[in-house]
Amino acid sequence: MSDDASGVVVERRDAILVVRLDRPEVRNALSAGMIAALDDAVAEAESVPEVRVMVLTGTGDRAFCSGIDLRSLAQGAAAMPEGRGEGYLRLVAGEVEVPVVGAANASAVAAGFELLLGCDLVVASADATFGLPEVGRGLLAGSGVVHVARRLPLGVALELGLTGDPIDAARAHELGFVNRVVPPGEVLDVAMALAGRIAANAPLSLRATKELVRKAAYGQPGLDERLAEWQRRVFTSDDAREGAMAFVEKRSPVWTGR
Repeated sequence: MSDDASGVVVERRDAILVVRLDRPEVRNALSAGMIAALDDAVAEAESVPEVRVMVLTGTGDRAFCSGIDLRSLAQGAAAMPEGRGEGYLRLVAGEVEVPVVGAANASAVAAGFELLLGCDLVVASADATFGLPEVGRGLLAGSGVVHVARRLPLGVALELGLTGDPIDAARAHELGFVNRVVPPGEVLDVAMALAGRIAANAPLSLRATKELVRKAAYGQPGLDERLAEWQRRVFTSDDAREGAMAFVEKRSPVWTGR
């Protein structure tokens, strides 16, 4: 477990890497140190073979994340750590190789909402709200305006971006952004159960499925080529043979990720 001045706690639970934003006194607002720590968490999720799923959550019942720490910015602090941020930006863009489950313990706005937009599945507290309030502060929601348009219908994305008004968890569920809405005290447990269900599957198959579904959904170029590459890699893998043998032998497969 990592628990230091970065404001991010990282914990391995079997095949799941739990990453928790841990500055509840400022509603888990993102500092440069936290962004650097998220870089490190992404690197761990992608480089440790035993990690198959990442769960992203926050501390407390007031906020999942309230965005970039504007008080620190006003005092001259940098928003991004020098020479860092690549992993954080890939997390926001949904480009982390392993599946990411967001556990929205409370409300997420601005960059906090962007973090959830980058997650593959989202479990939300029934009390949570989601929004992009930047226009009311003379700011731009940055990549949030792009990613919200990918995840939500155009009219909804524009309403969120242009008014700055939030939507609640029930509405987010209706729109397909949130997968589960649960009582506040159950958010992490439900997210972990969902992550565990994902982690039980073959690692290569998970990575291939995530990448291909996102490419298809967003109309990204090179889909056919990547599909062919993944098909060759997955169907000739040790795990494909293990999956077939486990089925025949009526036992649980033992995946190696190869």
